[in-house]
Amino acid sequence: MTAIRLEALGLTHPGGRVALAHLDLTIAAGERVAVIGPSGAGKTTLLRVLGASLRPSHGAVRVLDVDPWALSGPLLQGLRARIGKMHQSPPIPPRQRVITAVLAGRLGQWSVWRALRSLIYPLDVPGARAVLDRLGLGERLFDRCDQLSGGQLQRVALARVLYQQPALMLADEPVSALDPALARAVTVALNDDARRRGATLVASLHAVELARSEFSRVIGLRDGRIVFDCPAAQLGDADIAALYAGAAATPAMPEASPVRPRLTRCA
Repeated sequence: MTAIRLEALGLTHPGGRVALAHLDLTIAAGERVAVIGPSGAGKTTLLRVLGASLRPSHGAVRVLDVDPWALSGPLLQGLRARIGKMHQSPPIPPRQRVITAVLAGRLGQWSVWRALRSLIYPLDVPGARAVLDRLGLGERLFDRCDQLSGGQLQRVALARVLYQQPALMLADEPVSALDPALARAVTVALNDDARRRGATLVASLHAVELARSEFSRVIGLRDGRIVFDCPAAQLGDADIAALYAGAAATPAMPEASPVRPRLTRCA
């Protein structure tokens, strides 16, 4: 089964800025893929397209073997319920309790009545505690989210996705607020969960060494284009240096050209 397939996909913002250009990409079910690249490379935009949150300007996209934009409203919502999303700044209400934030991972799978009941009294305290324990937050189960640090909120967002048990997990800088040791532990937990369930994982990371050590495949993205796509074991230092070279001075991307870029092969 193919989890993700992009064909000549592009996305241009209303102001004319090209965010993604001519992407051809296939990710099999169960693969664990890291996306790296300088700020502004298009990593977040790519994840939003994969999560059926952002419609591309042109090209084809299939997620979990369906075209999201060919689905009716209820079917599109059903697809989105099979996708777990972790944001760099998790959109968690500050007054919400941690257990409620975690159990929200299954709202797309529950009836309206069951979801409302869980807001009044949490329906699965043991399940929420189990995933929080894996991330070192079991004792914060009934705390309010505004009592947590940024790093703890990121772990709560991860716990919500682990509780959701989606077929596809999309993580946008999921460890950006964590210290190096905790970032590695959380990345390992995320990969272990995907491996155990056979779920597909795509994560954007600034931590290049985590991408190389914990993921089976690494994609380099720059200026909205794929620069390299290879097994992590084949990714060399020269590939990384070329990806980030002069990134701060990289000019704004021009309008998409009909000529596709040549993909660099990893060393």
